[in-house]
Amino acid sequence: MQAVCVLIPTMRRPESLARALRSVFVQEGLNGRPVSIVVVDNDPAGTARATVDTVRPECPFPLAYRHEPRPGVATARNAGLAATDAPFIAFLDDDEAASRGWLAALLRAQEATGADAVFGPIVGRIPHESGWAAAYLQRFFGREGPVSTGLIDHGYGCGNSLMVRTTALPGPAPFDASADQTGGEDDALFAALQARGGRFGWAHDAWVEEFAPPHRATMRYALSRAFAYGQGPSQTAAKARNWPGVIRWMLIGAAQTVVWGTVSLALAVVAHPRRADLMDRTARGLGKIFWMRGFEPQLYGARELRRLDTVSPSAA
Repeated sequence: MQAVCVLIPTMRRPESLARALRSVFVQEGLNGRPVSIVVVDNDPAGTARATVDTVRPECPFPLAYRHEPRPGVATARNAGLAATDAPFIAFLDDDEAASRGWLAALLRAQEATGADAVFGPIVGRIPHESGWAAAYLQRFFGREGPVSTGLIDHGYGCGNSLMVRTTALPGPAPFDASADQTGGEDDALFAALQARGGRFGWAHDAWVEEFAPPHRATMRYALSRAFAYGQGPSQTAAKARNWPGVIRWMLIGAAQTVVWGTVSLALAVVAHPRRADLMDRTARGLGKIFWMRGFEPQLYGARELRRLDTVSPSAA
């Protein structure tokens, strides 16, 4: 059986990282398949080393620590890939915790579908004090998909995924480092994979939980990310110099902004609990219009590091 490596990028989340790692340590149903773990510490100060050393005695698999001091999610993932030659790569975020059958379910789905990239569902967990938007935020940080395992027609985010190294992750640095501060590097990766004829799969039983920290479990953060998600289709078309496609997505975005913006405003007036969902759709529509450089929300990389500099590592 071919080996699989679980890649976990992290930045100043010691307790969350320990939870993610321990969830991998207890994986079941792997039937002797070679498994390894690579933790990529994206903090310039290298603070995750202590966490990795603390939990290392509990780990039943080879566990590697790599320090990538240049802040950025794409750069961190590329550094993790450089640390392993495993033919299968599973991605788990440091704010996620995998169910016991997670990795086996992803591998079964890949074998059954022949997909180049396989994704699984996510249960969003948010702080109790998230207020009127709690239901929306729980859905926002979660992920739903088909009720059964099979091929799907698009990719999701990298968190909770399994990829075939040779086809889905070509070259030494498949993630675009220009997206380090804004995100969207996985959108570009999957658009390129689809253009090459790659296939996507869904593993309905490969569950993980995602624990949103308090600073992210807010409407401001969620709508900023929704705006960035909306930018994805327009930016992908622009990178391909598909200008008719850019215009098409901008027109779609304009229609979404007008329709959903009007409805969300009406729902806000009466404080309807579903107004958050319509605000999300409006933000995605605006993202399709304002996709150009200079409008990208700075959600990751150096900005995240500056925010973490204002709090203690345990609070991050």
